[in-house]
Amino acid sequence: MPQENTTKPRQGIQVIARAASVLRALEGTPEGLSLGEIAQQIGLPRSTVQRIVYALADEGFVIAASPNARVRLGPSLVSLASSAKIDIDRIILPHMKALSKEIEETVDLSVQDGSMMVFIEQVTVETRTLRAVSAVGNSFPIYSCANGKAVLASLNDEELEQILAQPIRPQTPSTITAPQKLLAELDIIRETGIAYDHEEHFEGICALGTALTDPYGRNIALSIPIPSVRFYKNEKIIAKLLLRYRDIIEKALGSKA
Repeated sequence: MPQENTTKPRQGIQVIARAASVLRALEGTPEGLSLGEIAQQIGLPRSTVQRIVYALADEGFVIAASPNARVRLGPSLVSLASSAKIDIDRIILPHMKALSKEIEETVDLSVQDGSMMVFIEQVTVETRTLRAVSAVGNSFPIYSCANGKAVLASLNDEELEQILAQPIRPQTPSTITAPQKLLAELDIIRETGIAYDHEEHFEGICALGTALTDPYGRNIALSIPIPSVRFYKNEKIIAKLLLRYRDIIEKALGSKA
């Protein structure tokens, strides 16, 4: 009886795993990485990384203008993320627009990707000269932003332990880097439903965030970044509105599940 040749399937799986390793190495690095830096991070020869990067660049998953240029995540990933959205335009986006109009501030939607939060939708306002804006597709460390801390508070102990076992690097002087202090804050977030970022990712920018129940199993969060000059006098009112819109969105999502 002929035996099935499993060598090629195994090789194919290995190629996919290596390509995924390259993409994950580029997470949270908008300035990009060199081929050597990627090779060092994922433990593969530079020549192997170069072949993978060229293949990914052909598909638009990374941008690599030349062999000596730094490699960055490409536009095809944003397109894929858009197609994977849970019908955001039809369900969530109208409520984000309503909230943004009511408070005259930016409203963001993000999804957890490992130890990062990736922005997948944003509504901005034109009535503010000074406003906080992050591009769709950008990613922040999960511990340094309001949306990330809201998601952290929703994780189980094992998931939380895995993330906090990784290095917590300060993004600003205000970033909470002590695990015990961060855990204490997560307890408060679980009680109130609201997470705060007091200039912990960008100096001069504060934010509020709340996790959303996603019937499709993703860890998503709604957040409102605000210049600190406006934040402190309005945070309580905005927190109440954020929770109200969270409930409205979750009800809408539940009706579509």
